[in-house]
Order: sequence, then structure tokens, then C-alpha cells
Amino acid sequence: MAAPAGRGPEAGNASDVSGALILAACAIWSLISAAGRETRPEGVLLALLAVAAGFACGRICGTLLPVAAATVAALTALVMALVWRHGMPGATAAVDTAPGHTGAAAALLVLATGAACCAAAAARRESLRFTLRLLALGTACAALGLGSVAGFAAAAGVLLCSLAAARTRSRLLGLAGFALASGVMVGLSWAVAEAALPDGLAVSLEGQLTGNRVQLWQDAARLAGEHPVLGIGPDRFAELSPTAQQTLGSDGKPHSAALQQAAEQGVVGVVLLGAAFGWLLYALWRSPRSTAVALTAGATLTALAALASVGNALSFTPVTAGAGLLAGLASARRPIGAADGKRRPSDVEDVVPGHGPRADRAGL
Repeated sequence: MAAPAGRGPEAGNASDVSGALILAACAIWSLISAAGRETRPEGVLLALLAVAAGFACGRICGTLLPVAAATVAALTALVMALVWRHGMPGATAAVDTAPGHTGAAAALLVLATGAACCAAAAARRESLRFTLRLLALGTACAALGLGSVAGFAAAAGVLLCSLAAARTRSRLLGLAGFALASGVMVGLSWAVAEAALPDGLAVSLEGQLTGNRVQLWQDAARLAGEHPVLGIGPDRFAELSPTAQQTLGSDGKPHSAALQQAAEQGVVGVVLLGAAFGWLLYALWRSPRSTAVALTAGATLTALAALASVGNALSFTPVTAGAGLLAGLASARRPIGAADGKRRPSDVEDVVPGHGPRADRAGL
């Protein structure tokens, strides 16, 4: 049976080619930015490799066992957040820091919540859906146990968006809203760094973010202004930021992915970072999976982007690999029957007489 226009194999190939080109451009630009200077682009290259590997793995597992793969991903991310929270530097906020200081543990819990919600949206039995959403709720509550209010808010937002997505027919509007929300978060962090907000709002945000965080952002904005094209080079922020040098126990990061990219790789690096995020949303828009799954994954990636705009979540390989894995699961092709190479009867789209196939089912 023919696939819906814009969401068949050709659409998937187009998004795959776009993603490969964007990730390759990110890798090449990091090397260009690092050329001729004592820089360390290995971290950027590792993050790109993690995203690509996670996306490919998600595509394969999502085609073979969509519900099981998403459930295993959720449980794995949850266990990693709980077990490694004391072992990964910067993975959790210190006791006396503001909720804005987020890290790997909060990001992993958001990914776990999103994966559980994607599995619930894909499941066909109501009892299984209910169980998986309970898992998502428990994962969100685990963020409070780790002392991350921001992580709890982001995970709870993913769960609520997933429930709303089950009743949404148009994914384009939802994904556009997620892109807009991510842009607003980045713009807000940049405005704080440039002291462009009204005094009252600036003081309120600084109280939530802590003065040290704002000073790190200001250092990043200053370095980006001094080196607008190539930046200072990958992983050099710690060397050139007075605030990072004077802060005890600093991890050398500005705790804002966009500002770090602007400082270390210039405006081109920021554009490529935005293009990579846009590619993931584009892949979800063209995905043959249901609208509920696509929007749930989009909400998860948006929540992760929000955490990355005020924290160092993307500095950890498990997080970047998990983001790629979730996007791959949510954009994989529909399961194919192993016996005859045809779609299983339960996976065939409904056909509305006179209107062609209907792709947006509650399940995968």
C-alpha cells in the first residue's frame, strides 16, 4: 500500500541525507575552527559521532521492535541517571546551586521520560500504555529525588505534551511550536548575557541562575564578540574565561550550549548547531510513525534543548547519544513482517475511501 505523501521511504532518505550533510559540516567546521591553535576538537567530534551512532541504532531497533526498544532505552537512561549521578562530574546540581545548574542526570531523566512516553504512544494494549506512562511519571519524580527541580519540570512537560499529542492530528504545527520555544530559550540566555533585559526581570533571572552562571555567560558573549567568525577554538573557554579560572571546582564550561558554541566556534558554529536541531525536528515531521510518537519525541528534544541552554547537558556522550537514539526510534520505518516481507496487518494504515491512506494512528 502506498505511503502517505511526504512520509514514505523517499522522505526518510531525504532527511537522512540532510542529516549526514549537516553533521559532516559540523565536524568540518570544528576542525577549521581548531586549525592553527592549541585546541581540542575531539569532544565535538565525539558528540557528533554519538548522535550519528545513536540515530542509526534507533532507526534499526525502531523498525524491528519499536515498543520494546523504546522501553529498554527508557530504563537504561533511568538507571544511568540514578547510578552515575555521583560519578559523572557536573551530572547533578550541587546542593546550594540554583535549579538552572543542570547536567547529565537531569537530561538523562528527560530522555528516559520521553522514551517511555514514545513507547506508550506506540503500544496497542491500553494496559501497557498505562504502565509505560506510570514509568514516565516515576522517572519525572525521580528528578525531584536527585534535587533537580528543572529536570522535574522538563520531564513533567514532556509527559504532558505526550498526553496532548495523543489527541493532535497535525504534527507540523506542534513541531514548529517546539522550534519556536527552543529559539526563545536561546534568545533569553543571550539577552541575559548581554544585559539586554529590563532591570527587574534581569535581577529575577539572575537570582534563579546564580551570579556565577551569568558571569560565565557574559564571558562567553564577550569572547564571541571578539572572535565572531572562527571563535576561540573548541574547548578553550576554560583558558580564556576569567570567571571559569576564578571559580573553584569549575568544569570550564559556560553552561549554555549556544553561548559555548558562539564563543568557541563563532557564528557559523551557532548556525550549524541550530541546523542540527532543525534536522532532528525535520526528520520527525517526515517520519512514517504516528503523530503522537513524533510530537512526543519532539517535546523531549525541546526539553533537552532547554536544559542545554542553561546547563552543560550536551557535554556528556550518553546524553548526545540518547538524543540521537530517541530521534531514530521516532523516525524509523514501520515494522516489516519477517516471514513475507510485507507489513503486518496491524501496521497497515487505515484507508479512507476517496482520501487515500491515513498515517496518523495511535500506535506505530
